[in-house]
Amino acid sequence: MSQRVQGVIARSKGAPVELTTIVVPDPGPGEAVVAIQACGVCHTDLHYREGGINDDFPFLLGHEAAGVVESIGAGVTDVAPGDFVVLNWRAVCGVCRACKKGKPWYCFATHNATQKMTLEDGTELSPALGIGAFVEKTLVHAGQCTKVDPRARAAAVGLLGCGVMAGIGAAINTGGVTRGDSVAVIGCGGVGDGAVAGAALAGATTIIAIDTDDQKLEWARGFGATHTINARGVDVVEKVKELTGGFGADVVVEAVGRPETYEQAFYARDLAGTVVLVGVPTPDMKIELPLLEIFGRGGALKSSWYGDCLPSRDFPMLTELYLQGRLDLDAFVTEEIPLGGVEEAFNKMHSGGVLRSVVVFQAALA
Repeated sequence: MSQRVQGVIARSKGAPVELTTIVVPDPGPGEAVVAIQACGVCHTDLHYREGGINDDFPFLLGHEAAGVVESIGAGVTDVAPGDFVVLNWRAVCGVCRACKKGKPWYCFATHNATQKMTLEDGTELSPALGIGAFVEKTLVHAGQCTKVDPRARAAAVGLLGCGVMAGIGAAINTGGVTRGDSVAVIGCGGVGDGAVAGAALAGATTIIAIDTDDQKLEWARGFGATHTINARGVDVVEKVKELTGGFGADVVVEAVGRPETYEQAFYARDLAGTVVLVGVPTPDMKIELPLLEIFGRGGALKSSWYGDCLPSRDFPMLTELYLQGRLDLDAFVTEEIPLGGVEEAFNKMHSGGVLRSVVVFQAALA
């Protein structure tokens, strides 16, 4: 039988979100129903509400989540009812050309649930990033459920489902940061601070955090930044070179997604260095660079999808580092809010006063 639960939707472009009743069907073949314990409020959810992703309204928002598997459909073997999981939006297929090349983090045929969750009148919902987790229970493909140690706090490890993983992965998986490297991170929100934390984990000795907000720069220091640059009225490229012996950083992570900050990243790297674009640009943005500079500087210009992560590999490992006290995921959680607080959390994003607001469900507190 289907279940009726409370969830947050974006009904139309730019309209305030609504808390309403969601109908969740029983899981079909390959699917699972997950009781959500916590879900981070990510800028991507705001982009959905603003129509910046597509216009498949209404959206069931939320995707950065952890919870407990409640039920599974036919053929599901990797998870079972009672498993504590972090949800992911890159459930790999195992058979596409990327997977067959041994690069499943590039999977071109990722899975989502086949059935649709709906409103009570039967209107089908589009779940954000194929998840939709601002809801008491959600329906996903079982491959979107990654088991992690149940001792971990849901509000913290749920953030691995998107922004924090994107940042850590941009530094370690895409950028290949290793011991002794110099790293610059442009943009110190949740993703950028994830990149700072990832660089610290990998053994980088110089980690330069760059932003226009002093509070964000202070947060970045807490995650391992050795130097900070407030970019207002400052030549960022020259400052990075000054802090790296005049050469530029080995790896520059651009976590903003704007042409002007990407150009800064390009020129702030050392010869043969690497630029990683993990900030998401809008479709209208363009950049122009001298082709001779691209050739002459060598190195690599990369984009990072979800931190090039493989959830089955990365989520359990990072959860273990969290439990060992080596990765402070709790520090990303600025506030815990009820399900009805999502619209206010979106408003707080504009002021820059939060790193992450996290919806914590009452059932998880019981």
